[in-house]
Amino acid sequence: MLVVCVTGMPGSGKSSFAKSLSSFLNAKLIVMGDVVREEVKRRGLPITITNVELVATELRKAYGRGAVGAKVAEMLRGSGEDYVIVDGVRSPEEISYLRSLGDLCVVAVHAAPSIRYTRQLSRAREGQLTLEELRFRDSKNLEYGIGDVIAMADYMIINEGSAKELEGEARRLAEAIRGGLWRGRCGGRG
Repeated sequence: MLVVCVTGMPGSGKSSFAKSLSSFLNAKLIVMGDVVREEVKRRGLPITITNVELVATELRKAYGRGAVGAKVAEMLRGSGEDYVIVDGVRSPEEISYLRSLGDLCVVAVHAAPSIRYTRQLSRAREGQLTLEELRFRDSKNLEYGIGDVIAMADYMIINEGSAKELEGEARRLAEAIRGGLWRGRCGGRG
């Protein structure tokens, strides 16, 4: 199994990239944020950025920085998939759990903060967003260790253009993966 971990700050385009990549590879897509959102719902809380980030922080304090990655690895173990795309990896500890599943490749999607904030404010996925909430979300992601994951990326995608351009990047990576070209570039089992 090749696990492709897609990371990036909120609003960078990582979810769009992960969705396109999974489509091109006909691969299973796991969204790590969905695991946390399920826990928020289980606790009877409304889905807001603040609640999602607070529950994610609580999970990591209780079970370690790799808590969400451990849950995802447990879900995928023995699945028999050729390729799995994991959207939203935020810590090196999560990478360690996912690496235990098979070969691993880390892709970071980057966009400037001004572009990311504009995107997030325009889509308002979790309700009405404020700039203060977006900055809080960024600080929590950095606290989780996302900067370390971005630094260890095997591929870096700069996403400051159109959705079509980002889709083209996903298509090119899918072709490289299908052609086995990732083997010389990605960390594998390390």
